[in-house]
Amino acid sequence: MASSRRSRKVALRLTMPLVAVAVALTAIASTMPSPAVAQEGILRRWSLRDLFMPRREPRVDPYILEQPQGQPRKKIRKTPRKPKATVGNVSRPAEPAVPVIEKAADARVVLVIGDFLGGGLAEGLGTVFAENAKIRVIDRTNGSSGFVREDHYNWPEQAKALIEQEKPAAVIVMMGSNDRQQMRVADNREPPMSPGWTKEYTARTEKLAKAIAETKVPFLWVGMPAFKSSKMSTDMLAFNDIYRAATEAAGSEFVDVWDGFVDENGAFVTSGPDINGQPVRLRSDDGINVTRAGKRKLAFFAEKPLNKLLGITPQGMEAVVPASLPQATPGELNVPVNIDRTVPVSLSDPELDGGTELMGAQAAPKGDPRSPGEKLAVQGIAPAAPPGRADDFSWPPKPLPAVQGTETTTAIKR
Repeated sequence: MASSRRSRKVALRLTMPLVAVAVALTAIASTMPSPAVAQEGILRRWSLRDLFMPRREPRVDPYILEQPQGQPRKKIRKTPRKPKATVGNVSRPAEPAVPVIEKAADARVVLVIGDFLGGGLAEGLGTVFAENAKIRVIDRTNGSSGFVREDHYNWPEQAKALIEQEKPAAVIVMMGSNDRQQMRVADNREPPMSPGWTKEYTARTEKLAKAIAETKVPFLWVGMPAFKSSKMSTDMLAFNDIYRAATEAAGSEFVDVWDGFVDENGAFVTSGPDINGQPVRLRSDDGINVTRAGKRKLAFFAEKPLNKLLGITPQGMEAVVPASLPQATPGELNVPVNIDRTVPVSLSDPELDGGTELMGAQAAPKGDPRSPGEKLAVQGIAPAAPPGRADDFSWPPKPLPAVQGTETTTAIKR
């Protein structure tokens, strides 16, 4: 008996998996679509997950081969928005384009030389004189040039050639941002800002200033602005001292732009006021290049001394003398040659017209010079109250003044 029961249990254990597999195959066969539906791409892949967790999807009728499709949506064209200039988190409308006027044939030339910052200055000056047909700004800068690499670009020689070619009325120099590197002096390589490096750098700067001065063309030297790197800003301050000394020795003017790109504490700023006092972004993210507003600000510093060199005066600034005012000439003044004595002038009658007081003299105060308000505020003495007022505490009471235009009545006798 025991052996027969054991054999039955073993048989059941062996047949249970076969039954489960048969049931699963039957379920799969019942849910598989017809061949026509499979040809239309509705047949999907089955996995073991579908045996235990069937997907709840809408049943597709195998006899409907085409499903109704919705109407295509209409495309809506959006009008392009005008670009805006952003300053921090505040958006501002973009500046209107400056109209460019065709230059005259005899327009005077302003030649700008230097490195990439000098090119930005030339762009800003082009904006300044865009509406002036008599001034043409020519940019002949070299972005990677300077005084250190004379083998790359020799400015003292190139400056003379450019002046002879362009025949400018004024020259503007701005360079130095590429010069923080080693310099070959004779057979040695001097590190930046070393004594030998500084001596040679000063000599090359003076050489360029003298080369421009020998051409008899007036020039301006625009200094370097502050930079994001504190070490670089310190070197730029030393460069500006060298440029200033060389420029003044050549009889020209140095333009300092340092204060326009730092805050009140002298620290570098990325954003600051523009030429109209509005907050704008002046420098790029690298802290070296300048934005369009920064280029215009560089030109703002050079504009006034450049106008002075070119003889341009601001309109409407001429002094006009009204025609009604008399205009005296030196020949009309009759001044006595020999003055022996001066007639005394009476203080009481300076015009000798019989007056007794000076013009504007104040009359001497009569009685107590202190005002009632001064007495009350300083000494605490209140002015006397008029009779009959609530603060009149005099005793016996003072009689009330008679009022004109009223009749006094007596008590009616009954």
